Amino acid sequence: MKQNKYDETEFFSAYQQMTRSQNGLEGAGEWHVFKALLPELQDKHVLDLGCGFGWHCRYAREAGASSVVGVDLSEKMLQKAREMTEDDLAVTYIRMPIEDIAFPSDQFDVVISSLAIHYVQDFGELCSKVHACLKPGGTFLLSVEHPIFTAREEQDWIIDDQGKRLYWPVDHYQMEGSRCTSFLAENVIKYHRTVSTYMNDLIGNGFTIKAVQEPMPSAEMLDEVDGMRDELRRPMFLIMKAVKANALDDRQI
Repeated sequence: MKQNKYDETEFFSAYQQMTRSQNGLEGAGEWHVFKALLPELQDKHVLDLGCGFGWHCRYAREAGASSVVGVDLSEKMLQKAREMTEDDLAVTYIRMPIEDIAFPSDQFDVVISSLAIHYVQDFGELCSKVHACLKPGGTFLLSVEHPIFTAREEQDWIIDDQGKRLYWPVDHYQMEGSRCTSFLAENVIKYHRTVSTYMNDLIGNGFTIKAVQEPMPSAEMLDEVDGMRDELRRPMFLIMKAVKANALDDRQI
């Protein structure tokens, strides 16, 4: 059973108050790095896995994509995405767990996913499905919560008696699997995997890794957002760009 916290009223209400929900892509600390890694989108067919409010879908269309498909499990998220999207002929939203995609072979030029895959139990299987629906030479660009961030269930700083952030602890890093965390609500299930697992699952499913980034906030955010400079003390996000090899026979570990 895939967890769907985003359709719970209190969780969704809290999510809507986040900076990235209010300000869109420019309110996301990692967007400037993710954007720089995007390939040319003009006349491309794009798939967004875990599309949420549809910010990336609308950006892809504005950048010239000929068609965009957004997939998300949450009906509340998709309802908001549809309300904010005027170009409903070229942008299509589908309610579905991203693990369950089954698109025709070679349908998309670009597949993107922003901060959704750490909710997916089997990343390797998802890589296989993405590989199948990408055209040869197509790009898979994804961001996830960094494994240093997901290693512990208590995804938070160690603080002193005055509330000062002392350090970010890392423990159980090599013990992959589910984590019951607190994010806007209690009992949010995420899946921890190591950096090497992310990379090897991509390679083992026919992708060539082109870039790996651990983004820092933009200079503007560092100056304007309280507490943002603490994000320089540990990576919060991991971004990977991979390209589909021309033949499945080229798979290697």
